[in-house]
Amino acid sequence: MYKVKAYLDSLPRDQAEKLWWEKLLAVDYFTNLPVEEVSINDALGRVTARCVYARQSVPHYNGAAMDGIAVRAQDTFGAGETTPKKLLLLKAGEPFVDAGCYIVDTGDLMPLGTNAVIMVEDVHLSNGYADIIAAAAPWQHVRVIGEDIVANEMVLAEHHVITPSDIAALLAAGLDSVEVVAKPKVTVIPTGSELVATHQELTPGAILDVNSHMLCAAVTNWGGEPTRHEIVYDDYQKIKKAIADSLKVSDMVITNAGTSAGTEDFTADILSELGEVLVHGVAIKPGKPVVLAICQGKPVIGLPGYPVSAMLTADLFVRNVLHARQKLPQPEVKTVAATMSRQVYSHIGVEEYVRVSLGEVQGKFVAAPLGRGAGLISSLTKSQGMVVIKETKDGLAAGTVTEVKLFGKQQASKNILSIGSHDLALEILGVFLGRQASLSLSCANVGSMGGIMAIRNNEAHIAGIHLLDEKTGEYNVSYVNRYLKNNESWRLVHLAMRDQGLMVLAGNPKGIQGLGDLVRSDIEYVNRQRGAGTRMLLDYQLQKMNIESSKIVGYDKEVGTHMAVAATIAGGSADTGMGIRAAAKALGLDFIPVGQERYDLILNFAPEDERPALIIKILQSPEFRQQVEALGGYDLTDAGKLMALS
Repeated sequence: MYKVKAYLDSLPRDQAEKLWWEKLLAVDYFTNLPVEEVSINDALGRVTARCVYARQSVPHYNGAAMDGIAVRAQDTFGAGETTPKKLLLLKAGEPFVDAGCYIVDTGDLMPLGTNAVIMVEDVHLSNGYADIIAAAAPWQHVRVIGEDIVANEMVLAEHHVITPSDIAALLAAGLDSVEVVAKPKVTVIPTGSELVATHQELTPGAILDVNSHMLCAAVTNWGGEPTRHEIVYDDYQKIKKAIADSLKVSDMVITNAGTSAGTEDFTADILSELGEVLVHGVAIKPGKPVVLAICQGKPVIGLPGYPVSAMLTADLFVRNVLHARQKLPQPEVKTVAATMSRQVYSHIGVEEYVRVSLGEVQGKFVAAPLGRGAGLISSLTKSQGMVVIKETKDGLAAGTVTEVKLFGKQQASKNILSIGSHDLALEILGVFLGRQASLSLSCANVGSMGGIMAIRNNEAHIAGIHLLDEKTGEYNVSYVNRYLKNNESWRLVHLAMRDQGLMVLAGNPKGIQGLGDLVRSDIEYVNRQRGAGTRMLLDYQLQKMNIESSKIVGYDKEVGTHMAVAATIAGGSADTGMGIRAAAKALGLDFIPVGQERYDLILNFAPEDERPALIIKILQSPEFRQQVEALGGYDLTDAGKLMALS
């Protein structure tokens, strides 16, 4: 066994998992499981606790399997086309007589004395007789008692996952209820003095507790029965009591936050008092400060506080345990080989998990890395898969083909991948694509030049761009002609003219009038990343005004989207920044116009692909134009117009 300290250490993931499962097996966590009885109609997806036996045979009577006549087989022997036989038609309820027969429908009880059915199409009825021209074999076209299931026969084996067809079999076998493995009861305890439970309680410095709801939903998805504990503040004794009380009523306890090595990170010490800490720290990113412990024979998992870390470590150390506890099969992980759209750096010695947007572009799958911050909830919702960078590598180069683990049942082939400049209109385009063709649009915001490079490398279907040619004063066309001259399938389509300008707090408290004010010492700016069209427009305007960027406080402070610029200003971390009017309007900021720019889309699809036509149709639709223009600062008069072609 590995010797593990009860303070933050960093075990390789495979060693941590080995310790974890060895101890769970040693305490018999997966044996002698609690059982509950549920009605058959509530049994779908549950696991049988033991073998299930039939209370009655199926069918429970001898029944006709065809429409026709019920006969005694020996009365039909010798019948042929040249030697037909006549059988006397008897009425239902009349006693059987030699050479008699009854008319029956499928499912009818076979009349006493009969043992075969002749199909109606092989019988001629006239004057109270049935003429037959072929002999019937005994029990022909008859469903005999127990043909399907015999009373006291096993219907389902133990630890069988009940399917819709099993529901039918159980009911047919005379069962109203079935004993199943009980759902594991899991208590999720959110901890932290900074947490609040509702939006109404939010103040600067307070954090809304969303993780506990996410984790409870995950437990439900994995077959468990979650209970969300009220928030416990950073108090050693209160956290200890919450865990101890939860252990009395739960099969597993999950704590969230307080797992690192800070002064108020009490989880590991508390679990050492209540039981045995097996692991405190795993060499993964995100999620290093995870705690794995056994207390009173039950697993207690301390998950890190950041949402992405919490979800990843729950997926690694909780999901499979809950499945095993219910005797559920471990879910199959589907993968595809995909090309990385840009370089990702990592640290040797740490196994890193990178969430990606995924799409099939020109016959190959492309993975576009999303934001890697452990607190970026958006990366959880926008990703279609995950790339694992092994601890022996320092990253993945752009163009590297690597394995992507797919999330859920999403079809990467139906995902349209947009890499380029951010715009709010793209989100609306994604909604329309979903409505009209069940397609999804995934966006990776890397700026206009990054989008052009993605198209050049056939690593995106769409790139939003707004690049000003300083020599001609025109937008976009010269850039695509220069950088995409060797590509064959692209087309440049207009989306909108949009207002660019400086965003400031409502009321413009610092009296900013234009770009000339950016050099003031009391003004702090927030910029877009290099390669972004907004950044290039700013630099162009500064050059015209002979303003040196080095004199602008905050020029080097970069964010990735217009909305991020607006949020930085609204949050008080900057006084102004360049962006579109719609972003300012969305967050209640004032807007100082600098100019109007053209925002276009590069479409990169195979010639036979029908999706570009659908996109253009959406861009030209009155409904789409109306929704985008309602955001403010957009003119979609020429939306869908072809601007350039490969």
